[in-house]
Amino acid sequence: MATTQGIQVNAKIRRRCVSLIVIFLMLPAMPGRAETSQPVTLGTGGVTGVYLPVGREICELYRQATGFECEAIPTGGSLYNANGVRNGDLDFGIVQSDIQYAALHGRDAFYDSGPDPELRAVFSLHAEAFTVVAKSPGIQQFDDMIGKRVNVGNPGSGHRATLDALLDMRGETEDIFALAGELKPEDMTRVMCNDRLDAFFYVVGHPSQAIEDATRRCGAHLVNVTGPDVDALLERDPYYSVTVIPGGTYANTPFDTTTFGVRATLMTRADVDEQTVYDLVKAVFERFDTFRRAHPSLSTLSPQHMIESGLTAPLHAGARRYYEEVGLLPPSGQGR
Repeated sequence: MATTQGIQVNAKIRRRCVSLIVIFLMLPAMPGRAETSQPVTLGTGGVTGVYLPVGREICELYRQATGFECEAIPTGGSLYNANGVRNGDLDFGIVQSDIQYAALHGRDAFYDSGPDPELRAVFSLHAEAFTVVAKSPGIQQFDDMIGKRVNVGNPGSGHRATLDALLDMRGETEDIFALAGELKPEDMTRVMCNDRLDAFFYVVGHPSQAIEDATRRCGAHLVNVTGPDVDALLERDPYYSVTVIPGGTYANTPFDTTTFGVRATLMTRADVDEQTVYDLVKAVFERFDTFRRAHPSLSTLSPQHMIESGLTAPLHAGARRYYEEVGLLPPSGQGR
């Protein structure tokens, strides 16, 4: 039989446990990473492009640093990623700097949906050139493609948007081509080598496997994209700049190719957890040499360029916090 003293002690223990449970339930949530059963999602691009291996490396470095899951998702490219970030389907997306600008300000493809001031930049990546690859020897400049069979790019891709921006500056549309194909990058080389395309457009970091295949397998070459219309486009839109692809990068193109281009950027939304963004940026910058080895197009990256070039949206608070901590940016309120 239990003693009266034992009953009193057990009652005190029970009351103490109930009190602790009540106190615990009343505590406010601790600040820091938002708990979620879902992995971080990062929109990339096609399987033969640069975005997919770069996105996979970002996710891998984040996983190694934090133990949290990150999924690099193959997508249609910049426009798809920007829309995915805008509507919350993606946490992060790799997009061209011109697409980032248009999504923020409600321009071009985002005119109907309007501006989205909640979009944020994380860091920029490699330079991307508007690249014209032609099989026909008669195509030596942009005007030579009028009336030809070309691949303008899959819907949702940044290279399609950049081409349309150039055509708009010229007062033209895709109707100037005999055929305006919408193939994905992984398909356009095969179709060209089968003599069903004269040329294709691709906004990409170099070297590119798709362009390497086109120049070696079916004798294609690169084409200069210059002239008054390009000059006017660069003057109007500051996220474009002159880009030179060194001669010898690809077969059949021994001399430099002059064109224009943008930068790839990583973007997100203001409401994505600050600690998650901070941890992702830290994971990349603290293993920077490893990150640069993810693809040859990253080999010339520098931390300073990644926070200064091509960022056409405000920095996310988590990214800014890291950059200020390591001295890449002055503390808030002191300059940038």
